[in-house]
Amino acid sequence: MKKYGLLGYPLKHTMSPPIHNRLFELAGVKDFSYEVKEIPPEELPSKAEELLALDGFNITIPYKVDIIKYIDELDDSAKRYNSVNCVTNKNGKHIGSNTDCDGFLRSLSAAGASLEGKVLQCGCGGVGRMTAIEAVRHGAELTISVLPGFENTVDPVKEYAEKNGAKGSITVVHPEEISGSFDLLVNASPVGMFPKVDDCPVTEDVVKRCGFVFDIIYNPEVTKLIQTAKNHGIKTAGGMAMLVWQAVVAHEYWDGSRYNDSDIEQLIADMHRLMAQ
Repeated sequence: MKKYGLLGYPLKHTMSPPIHNRLFELAGVKDFSYEVKEIPPEELPSKAEELLALDGFNITIPYKVDIIKYIDELDDSAKRYNSVNCVTNKNGKHIGSNTDCDGFLRSLSAAGASLEGKVLQCGCGGVGRMTAIEAVRHGAELTISVLPGFENTVDPVKEYAEKNGAKGSITVVHPEEISGSFDLLVNASPVGMFPKVDDCPVTEDVVKRCGFVFDIIYNPEVTKLIQTAKNHGIKTAGGMAMLVWQAVVAHEYWDGSRYNDSDIEQLIADMHRLMAQ
């Protein structure tokens, strides 16, 4: 039997088991298990051997950096962000990857959106650093909106662009300074997340000037930002798509599984329904 799991702490409301169990089923993998490994920080050193015996595992908060010292190698995505959310056991050699960036890129692509063009991003902390770096890597003309006092959150993105000769450009503004039109709006902030569902990171006027809206938030399924975009006939995608697609990439690493877009689209819808329950 192949054994997989999720490392994190705490893990009370994780969507990972139902997502990964469905992906194994879609790939026709029958002899497997996927277990939640809710391990307190003080116990990680003593539990590391148990984790490394798995055929593969996912990693979430607070271990995406701490896990690095226990594995053998980082792929390019993990090196780029010094962050690992997926480990693949290849005959005893443990390789760390960051599939969050793949999840972001795949969900955009599946929805027909692109990072090539004018991109407005709200927020640049945590996952926002990754989405911003991916934008400049792909040649975006990137505008990042941050609250006063948070301008330094953009510094890692600027440093990456300078060190790697990234094609894209970076402009930093405050929310009230946003002007012009954009091909893509990415909300990488927590504004609009449950329970503060009536909040929106930008004004309706800004939304109307965007060609596509991507909201990292997946609870609720339809944020105020997403609803505002839909009201104006603007195409959208949300955080559940990113969560599912990053899991898809993990399975590609683990066992070479391949999936069709319609199955993944159905899985995303099913996970929204499950979360609503």
